[in-house]
Amino acid sequence: MRIVFAGTPDFAATALKALLASHHNVVGVYSQPDRPAGRGRKLTPSPVKQVALDATIPVFQPESLKTTEAQNELRSLEADVMIVAAYGLILPKAVLEIPTHGCLNIHASLLPRWRGAAPIHRAIAAGDKETGITIMQMDEGLDTGAMVLKAVTAIEADDTGGSLHDRLADMGGEAIVKALALLKKGELQGEAQNDDQACYAHKLSKDEGHIDWSAEAATIERLIRAFNPWPGTYTDLNDQRIRLHRAQTLNESSDKTPGTVLQRERDGIDVACGSGVLRITSLQLPGARAQTANDLINGGKELLLPGQELH
Repeated sequence: MRIVFAGTPDFAATALKALLASHHNVVGVYSQPDRPAGRGRKLTPSPVKQVALDATIPVFQPESLKTTEAQNELRSLEADVMIVAAYGLILPKAVLEIPTHGCLNIHASLLPRWRGAAPIHRAIAAGDKETGITIMQMDEGLDTGAMVLKAVTAIEADDTGGSLHDRLADMGGEAIVKALALLKKGELQGEAQNDDQACYAHKLSKDEGHIDWSAEAATIERLIRAFNPWPGTYTDLNDQRIRLHRAQTLNESSDKTPGTVLQRERDGIDVACGSGVLRITSLQLPGARAQTANDLINGGKELLLPGQELH
């Protein structure tokens, strides 16, 4: 089959590599236009574009797929199916109808749960026990199309947004290869989503990473894992912003004001929460690298001492 692939970040690049490794005939790749990146703000190709260039596959980077020119360009590729993964552009109805078998989307959740932009992070933050990949026949709605294949994975107690992203990216590549094999044999069947079970994974905001110490310790711990490595979580001590990388909940309680440092030991810094106690095990001070509580103590920093309040 002739396949057109559309995607932009690392998650999508992993799927494209899986397609290429299984010897599918990828005749064209669509990706977001190059964006400024790094300290020099140099225009940089997306991870998907770089994979396509390395494989000498034609790359298309329209600002929109709503124009007649862009649609005619896609039509000229004569695709049997279009695979979409974290592309970043809306596909209008006219585009969905161009490939013979339409467009299949690789979505990083078990639809209809967590439709939208940030399903991986929202699943961890919400305390979900499992998530996975859904291959979906795209329609005009936002992640509302018929589900054609699912793959499930448990969300482990130490999973971060980064670790779960990488695992789901690999699963997405495996799932789309399997789905295409079923499609080729005429055995790909769609199942309608139950809209009553749907929830929306809103786009991540850096402001959401500001820790609210009045929340439960378990809620804060999940947020720290979900937002690691991006967009990150942080708290303020006087005029210093401290980034939090790792933490664990303790089977303890405290009557201190939420945000109060209870103790600073080499295995962690304990902080009172609205309910329960959180132990910070890895943090980052302004202008420094991530470090453990033990590193902080060895460095002689008079910070995060018992009685100090985080905000």
